[in-house]
Amino acid sequence: MRQLLNTLFVTTQDAYLARDGETVLVRVEQENRLRVPIHTLEGIVCFGHVLCSPPLLGLCAERNVAVSFLSLHGRFMARLQGPVRGNVLLRRQQYWIADAPAASSGIARAMVLAKVANSRTVLMRALRERPDGDGAEALDGVATELCRLLNSLEVGREVASIRGFEGDAARLYFSAFNHLITANKDAFYFRERSRRPPLDNVNALLSFLYTLLAHDVSAALETVGLDPAVGYLHEDRPGRPGLALDLMEELRPFLADRLALSLINRRQVESGGFQRTASGAVTMTDDTRKDVLVAWQKRKTEELTHPFLEERMAIGLLPYTQALLLARHLRGDLDAYPAFFWR
Repeated sequence: MRQLLNTLFVTTQDAYLARDGETVLVRVEQENRLRVPIHTLEGIVCFGHVLCSPPLLGLCAERNVAVSFLSLHGRFMARLQGPVRGNVLLRRQQYWIADAPAASSGIARAMVLAKVANSRTVLMRALRERPDGDGAEALDGVATELCRLLNSLEVGREVASIRGFEGDAARLYFSAFNHLITANKDAFYFRERSRRPPLDNVNALLSFLYTLLAHDVSAALETVGLDPAVGYLHEDRPGRPGLALDLMEELRPFLADRLALSLINRRQVESGGFQRTASGAVTMTDDTRKDVLVAWQKRKTEELTHPFLEERMAIGLLPYTQALLLARHLRGDLDAYPAFFWR
């Protein structure tokens, strides 16, 4: 199994990243602040005004370390990487299946089933932790409805129908999301999912975590030789990583939503860490963003037993593991894609 490597997040504005032999050197105001050996990294994520030297970008390309550039508030802007790796025959098979309705719908169905099941597990765990708490009846009702939806997603549905099913399940899930928040409800009241831009503190936190997850999933797909842009559930769109968004769906509830709820309910983020811009969008302060990044990295080092492989692994390896299983299915080594179902 692959070793879990680190991601270097750079949030200090006007930082300059340079190559120093086989290390990444971070300079701020002409002062050397940090050195990180390149072999310990799987990615570098730069927020806001962060500069990288050409020699460093060349080193990252040689060592397959992706460099992503995000806005100060976490909006994805660009990603740089070296030459495409992997078997060209695998990518040809990926593209062929994307144009084969029956084959692509089977993969899309597996991903959506896992997403809905994992969303339901989030609700059920909250019910077990506080069966008599506020909103327990609503959580139970939505969990029951999600179970009904799971049983109705029969084999053979067209992808367009699966997309509609996924949308219905997501609306149901988020209709109960506010009942999962148990602390500081005045500052972290959730009404509905808002994306571009996030209009409240909870949505700002979720969107930021989803951006981090998208980076990890895209890098994992590239690592196993797949094209992150050509997916099966999300429609092709220029500049959109369709397959990365597909694979994210089953991982969102477990990796991102649970962490967001933990940060809020344990008061690791506070209302003062969020600010509203003139446009109405809500963003995080630098300190809160750093706290979330630390929590994200810590979460990735925790372990679980993979439900299909039945092996202990770091949670941070889940994107790579699922990308590898998808590649094995596309090559014909597995009869079906074993999506991640959280137990």
